[in-house]
Amino acid sequence: MRIRPLVACAATVAAVTVLSGCGAASAESEGPVTLEYWAWPAGSKTVVDTWNAAHPDIQVKLSDAGGGDESSQKLLTASRAGNAPDLALVEYTTLPSLIVADVPLEITDYVGDVQDAFTEGTWAQTTFDGAVFGVPQDVGPMALVYREDRFEELGVPVPTTWEEFRDAAAAVQEADPDAVIASLPPTEFGFFAGVATQAGGQWWSVDGEEWTVGIADEASLEVADYFEELAADGLIQTEPLLTPEYNAMINEGTMLSWPSAVWAPGVIESVAPDTAGSWAMAPLPQWTPGDAAVAYQGGSALVVTKDSEHPEEAAEFATWLNSTEEGNTLLLDEQSLYPASSLGQEMAESNDPPTLMPQQSDFYSVSADISAETVPVTWGPNVNLAKSVFEDELGKAIRNGTPWRDAFVATQEAVVADMTETGFAVSNG
Repeated sequence: MRIRPLVACAATVAAVTVLSGCGAASAESEGPVTLEYWAWPAGSKTVVDTWNAAHPDIQVKLSDAGGGDESSQKLLTASRAGNAPDLALVEYTTLPSLIVADVPLEITDYVGDVQDAFTEGTWAQTTFDGAVFGVPQDVGPMALVYREDRFEELGVPVPTTWEEFRDAAAAVQEADPDAVIASLPPTEFGFFAGVATQAGGQWWSVDGEEWTVGIADEASLEVADYFEELAADGLIQTEPLLTPEYNAMINEGTMLSWPSAVWAPGVIESVAPDTAGSWAMAPLPQWTPGDAAVAYQGGSALVVTKDSEHPEEAAEFATWLNSTEEGNTLLLDEQSLYPASSLGQEMAESNDPPTLMPQQSDFYSVSADISAETVPVTWGPNVNLAKSVFEDELGKAIRNGTPWRDAFVATQEAVVADMTETGFAVSNG
């Protein structure tokens, strides 16, 4: 996958491409090397303390920069000021825009020997035009988390296809008018991108220098129609997630599922701890029966920034944390992450299931099976813009009763216009 034009070490966006080896060489110094490290998951301090105790010559200093868009914006600001940390955790969706901004360093030569530790789809999240810009840390293969007790009580089978999901949603309403199978609001950009990818859509793709934007491709528009029909028939809600009202329904047992990813149990437990033992996880419903491939929703990678004076040592820490047995033990036990590496996922199978669903002894083996069938996804250089426009346009469509597919079309038009103005060659511009 290529992301061009990109900012190179000393040139402008419009005139350059990614250059192998951009960035400062590892500096000569006496005494221990100190690496600045930005990360947000719980347990990061334990990770750093464990590394520091075993590596007196390479010491890591942790700062919590927050997660998501907040963290990436802080990283971009620090990079523009020339004082970015040596290492930073970055979500996959924001990595392309940071590459465009010349924030991460290409680290192919430092980490190429650990590529086999990851599936092709996972490694592709950090590889662009054959160049590696990060080491995958955690992934979020899409899955269905549901109230096992309520499905059984209402006599509703757990859906294995999206057609069955509609049938299940109707059966839930008939059996308990106060209950709903799920809420899928316009703020869930990652969900809609994921299910469109599952259906065969490609929201961004690139061939050589030329990009194609497919947010309004036929597969995605059919996905829009499907969920619009569910909402119009009152079979799903479109209210925001994790609000007091939503959390009350989770606790009451009237919100029966969350089509999301394998990380969802931890989120649900944080708002409804008393429901532990009532939930289970199953593969995401399929568009085509027998096609188990799903996209990722969420996940992050560890990048070395171009400002690092010790890129080799920084890459060593990144590969240790994400490809070794010791590192993956910390990801699992201290940070409660689902590791990106195949080794970490195999190790997870011997772990106890999440405390939200202690009865599901096969939780991690199911997770590994799902992860093995993930689809490589290309994210574009302006995902943040796409998210903002999508949320606004789909929200308007829901309020005004206009076709949901119009929101997908409007988002594509805004994304194409922005990429074209920025200097990208876009085939459908």
